[in-house]
Amino acid sequence: MKTSEFFGKFKSGYLWGNLLAMALLVALLVFGVGYALDVYTHHGESLTVPSVKHKKYKDAERILDDLGLIVMVGDTGYVKTLPPDVVLEQSIEPGEHVKSGRIIYLTVNALTTPTITLPDIIDNSSLREAMAKLSAMGFKLAMPQFVSGERDWVYGVLVNGKHVATGDKISVEDSLVIQVGNGLRDISDSVNYIDPIYPEEEEEDEIDEFEAVGAEKTNEPTTTNATE
Repeated sequence: MKTSEFFGKFKSGYLWGNLLAMALLVALLVFGVGYALDVYTHHGESLTVPSVKHKKYKDAERILDDLGLIVMVGDTGYVKTLPPDVVLEQSIEPGEHVKSGRIIYLTVNALTTPTITLPDIIDNSSLREAMAKLSAMGFKLAMPQFVSGERDWVYGVLVNGKHVATGDKISVEDSLVIQVGNGLRDISDSVNYIDPIYPEEEEEDEIDEFEAVGAEKTNEPTTTNATE
């Protein structure tokens, strides 16, 4: 191909038309992608999060859903002074600005009083160990009750005056009374010490096994040799 023919093709309207069409196509693609991203990310859109604390869950869900927000229950709690199924906390604080479609997690008051399983502390731990474990689990502890037994050793647990066992479900509102040894032995556990009785030894007559040895007496007269 000659040089004149090569440069002559650039003057062709067909070539320039194709180039223009390609440029328009690229521009449309860029514009379309940008618009789709704006729609997807809600660019420029801002919603003010309202407060739904202490509202019934259904009411809170309706309020947030009308704004285009997604509501999910993230956790449950328990506040004795509030009715069940009310919102205790929300993951996004009131007044914050978010985009439509944002998820807000709500903490809802439990419908029933929560319970905690009593761990294995009875006759298995000291008072200090038991109190530390129970407090960490969320139990309420009352003053310990001292009973006869080894000092500071846990012998039982009372709830509302009744004994409970390991594995029992106990309300978080109930107080636990730990029965702990006072270091004293109970009278019923005392041991009566009796002096041992030994069999009496028979007194044996003292026999002198030794006999005195003296001169033997004879009835025969003593003869004397006379000198004739």
